[in-house]
Formats: sequence, structure tokens, C-alpha cells
Amino acid sequence: MSRIGNKPVPIPSNVKVNITENEISVTGPAGTLKRNFPHVVNFSVENNTVIVKRKSEEHKAIHGTVRAIINNMVKGVSVPFEKKLEIQGVGYKAQLAGKKLTIQAGYSHPIIFDIPADIDIVVDPKGISIVLKSANKEKLGLIASNIRLSKSPDAYKGKGIRYAGEYIKKKPGKAAIGVGGVGAGGASAGAKK
Repeated sequence: MSRIGNKPVPIPSNVKVNITENEISVTGPAGTLKRNFPHVVNFSVENNTVIVKRKSEEHKAIHGTVRAIINNMVKGVSVPFEKKLEIQGVGYKAQLAGKKLTIQAGYSHPIIFDIPADIDIVVDPKGISIVLKSANKEKLGLIASNIRLSKSPDAYKGKGIRYAGEYIKKKPGKAAIGVGGVGAGGASAGAKK
């Protein structure tokens, strides 16, 4: 029994859901999303909710996943999802020209991303903050992850691109380890010889 799969997906008043066989189309103020699902589940619209039912007990694993995807589609077309990225480091910055995002992140060359048409992007005037918005949660997460991976935060100084509010645990450098620790004892032991 899938607890998530059995929960009905509420449909807001400003969202329309169309079901044709295994395809679901969701339309709202933020856009339209379509998706094909496997034939192992059935869909129906009852009392302004989408009901997802699996055809057999063999397909329990996909039941909750399909329901969660439909829920994200309905939420996304009513209020778009948002991801915020922060750039930290001297000389690190982002620039936006149309739908091309250019990032200077300490490499000898700029990193250029082509942002899809269904994703809205805003870069602050200083170029250290990027905000991405889209109705498609899956695509939004993929684009944000690719941007972050272009220069992941450094483990020693924390320089790079990170999600807003992400905590980076910094490693101590070699100098910090040697002060009063193993390095100091080793030096005195060598002096006695």
C-alpha cells in the first residue's frame, strides 16, 4: 500500500487537468505541462482532485512516484518553483545576455549556459546571485545542478557556486594542522638528534 500514491492531488480553481489514456496535460497561469506515464497506472478526475490508481500489486513502487510527479505539475503551473544560487569568490560573477548565462569562475575561459525558454532567469546587478524559476520542477533542478557543478564550492575557502542557504563544511589547511600539533612535535624531535 502506497500512502503517497493513495492521496488525491487537489486541483486549484485556476488549473485545468486533461487526461488522455496515459498522458496528462496540466494548464495554469504559469504555463502548460504534459507528461506520458506508464500504462501500469490509471488516472481519473473526481471532485477537483486527480486520483491515481495502480493496475496491479506488482507496480507498487511507481504508484507514489507518479502521484508525486502529478502533484508537482499541478503546483508548478499555479505557482512556479524557484531555485537560488550564490556565487562566492574574488572575481567570480555571472552575466545574462538574453537566454545565455555567462559565468566567470576562476577558469581561463568563461562558462556559457543556454537557458531553456521555459525557465526564467534573473541575475542581480553585482552578478553574485542567480534566481531560476519554472513550472517544471525536474528541469529546473537539472539546470540549477548543472550551473552549480560548473564550479562546485571549494572545500578549503568555500569559493564557487552554491545553493542559497547551503552550508559548506570547510577543511582546515596544512598550516592550521601543523600549528602546535604533529608538525611542532616532529620539529623538536628532529632538533634533539
